[in-house]
Amino acid sequence: MSSKHLRGVKPAVSADAEALTKAPPAPDYLSSQAKAEWRRIMPQLIARQIITRADLAGIENYCSAAGAARQIAEIINSMPVPDLKLGGLQIRYMQTARQLAAEYGLTPTSRARIGSNATGDDDDDNPLAVT
Repeated sequence: MSSKHLRGVKPAVSADAEALTKAPPAPDYLSSQAKAEWRRIMPQLIARQIITRADLAGIENYCSAAGAARQIAEIINSMPVPDLKLGGLQIRYMQTARQLAAEYGLTPTSRARIGSNATGDDDDDNPLAVT
């Protein structure tokens, strides 16, 4: 008897029938660092056909977090003695950005999930098998 344990396993990201075909401009309220991140990732997301209008708030949140982490890094790098409180805040922004990045296929692992639909072979009982 085989069992499927899906706890902790994220579903594969795949193309969406309502995917955006053109990147909207970055929202005005984003910082310059967040807008730069928006411009960097949007072409990839549009090409992969995985984001819809409904996903834009999450993408904005990712860009805001990534931008804030960069802003803090710039501040810390300009200080003669780094502020540990700012370092802790930067770490929290980086963690949030990483988690949101994984939701949209912006990490190596999450990009691998996008291609995992191609095999269609669900009969393998070894969850650690590499294909």
